[in-house]
Amino acid sequence: MNNKNAFSITESLEQKLPRKIYLDNIRWMTIILVIIYHVFYVFNSAGVVSNIFTEGIPAFDSFLTFVYPWFMCLLFLIAGMSARYALINKTKKQYLKERFRKLIVPFFGGIFLIGWINGWVTSQYVDIFAGQSVPRAIKYLIYCAMGIGPLWFILELFVGTLLLLVIIKLDKKEVLLTLGKKTNIILLFLFFIPIWGSSYVLITPVITIFRNGIYWLLFFLGYFVLSHEEVLLRLKKYRIVLGIVAFACGVGYSIYYYGENYVLDQVLQHPFTNFYLWIMILAILGLAQQYLIFTGKISSFLSSRSFSYFVLHYPILILVAHFLVSKFNFPIILNYLLVLIITVILTCLLSEIAMRLPVIRYCLFGMKKEAKLR
Repeated sequence: MNNKNAFSITESLEQKLPRKIYLDNIRWMTIILVIIYHVFYVFNSAGVVSNIFTEGIPAFDSFLTFVYPWFMCLLFLIAGMSARYALINKTKKQYLKERFRKLIVPFFGGIFLIGWINGWVTSQYVDIFAGQSVPRAIKYLIYCAMGIGPLWFILELFVGTLLLLVIIKLDKKEVLLTLGKKTNIILLFLFFIPIWGSSYVLITPVITIFRNGIYWLLFFLGYFVLSHEEVLLRLKKYRIVLGIVAFACGVGYSIYYYGENYVLDQVLQHPFTNFYLWIMILAILGLAQQYLIFTGKISSFLSSRSFSYFVLHYPILILVAHFLVSKFNFPIILNYLLVLIITVILTCLLSEIAMRLPVIRYCLFGMKKEAKLR
């Protein structure tokens, strides 16, 4: 059987699978988690650099420690799974063109349209121009350069997509997909070892959020391993055990690293960190197949808007936080609550406005048409 026929058989089998609604639900739920994370992050007391310098509640940092190792890793893995499903019905050229529109356009559009806010807020706490008079146009460009915020994710994802397409082209006989399909539960556990190793690989020296090795590996694992129905069903079978182990690891991890800077290399490269993030991802995928298979108006709406919320929320959040901290003297806990509520309201409102403005919608979200509810 030649490769073309083998791919046709694989394609026909995969097309029979129903849409994995639980992946949509995981995605929008994780985006909400990202927003909540950033509220706690701007007030963190763990020594993690933020755009504003203000006092927070140290106990709340436990939430940051609990979610940080795995929530962005989960998004990369799901993106890899989604890439596999998308390439069933698209050519590589079509997929790459779509990825450019949906990732690179929002990356630059986000930086130049709203990312400058991040730089401006930071400048209110740090004299980035050393007291020198700088033309407004130059200030704007510097603010934009400082304004990447969460948009690093979509840039990293696009580069990962390019690498994936190269691997697919080289692996013409789909050896990696065939091996991935055979992965049993023991091998799934053991993947924690290469994940741990990848935490040392291709980390950018200045902008440390680009942990290329681990993020790209998880993206590839999503495509070649976790996109197979057989593998997913194995996770579903052991979902309760996985969930218990993951939660126990999370609690233990949060206690172990309580009060410490959770983004330092020595923390993120620790074997406990990498085992925890991997077991949590496996547990979420297993549990989601049983408990996140619901649909409805709210879930469909959030799924259609999750990317716009991701792009918009951070500049809004730090602007709101800066205004509240600099203009008022509220109790610290009230700052957390007000920033969350106001950010959610403004993000939802501005998302709806942007969705109805074709040029803005395209530049910020890479959408030619307004997203429809599923």
